[in-house]
Amino acid sequence: MSFRIEDKLFIKPENILQFKNFLINKSAKKLYDNRIIRSLYFDNINLSMYTDSVEGSVPRKKIRIRHYPNSNDNNFYLEIKTSSVEGRYKTRKIINKKDYELYKKIGIFDPDYGTCLPNFYVSYKREYAKIEDVRISIDEAISYENFLSNSFFLDDKLIVELKTSINKNLDDFIKDFPFQKIRFSKYCFAVENSN
Repeated sequence: MSFRIEDKLFIKPENILQFKNFLINKSAKKLYDNRIIRSLYFDNINLSMYTDSVEGSVPRKKIRIRHYPNSNDNNFYLEIKTSSVEGRYKTRKIINKKDYELYKKIGIFDPDYGTCLPNFYVSYKREYAKIEDVRISIDEAISYENFLSNSFFLDDKLIVELKTSINKNLDDFIKDFPFQKIRFSKYCFAVENSN
């Protein structure tokens, strides 16, 4: 388990070219080809993961199954993101399509949250870059779909995520990216804006 620092930046859609030029000037390297990400989030009937996230409680978790449609990667990944006093980390396990379908039917049992049922799909296009030891992702064309009602809505925000080792000097990290930091969770946004 390796802890990491994560930050999110608010970049207005009209400023994305300016941000990409900033990355070029910082000699950012492209990590992967752009790809579509589709995640199915799970939560218990009390929405405890949502509540813990909004309140900033630690420890807290998010559970999702992620896959990459329209890519050569046909795997499904069961991911558990944990925020603890020590930092944040993610566990990831490959599951097959049969397990994915089963989890959609019966949910996922978590020792802290109990039975967690599928709640929201979140899909978006992601672009990847890296500057030294900082990984940067730019998410756009974000869409949300309620698992039960199939209600669907789009989000015109651009979300930039920065991830680096817990050992990085936080002051340097903030100085290197002079943009507005935000607290933002796609899952929480889905819960708050669904019908």
